Amino acid sequence: MATAGTGDVLTGMIASLTGQNLPPLEASILGVYLHGLAGDIAAERTGEHSLIAGDIIEGIPDAFSRFRA
Repeated sequence: MATAGTGDVLTGMIASLTGQNLPPLEASILGVYLHGLAGDIAAERTGEHSLIAGDIIEGIPDAFSRFRA
């Protein structure tokens, strides 16, 4: 996931988790995990080679759902 904007998505996820009172280390660990999971979900839908940041964003709700299950 080295395309433009994917790092911004990761940063936003970590910031969001920190804003929900998770300690920074835990927010970082969970954010990286969920970002990767959202990327995997997006890759299943669109294919790895055409993956863009917007696809990862669309996979975030499903990543949270899978994490909570």
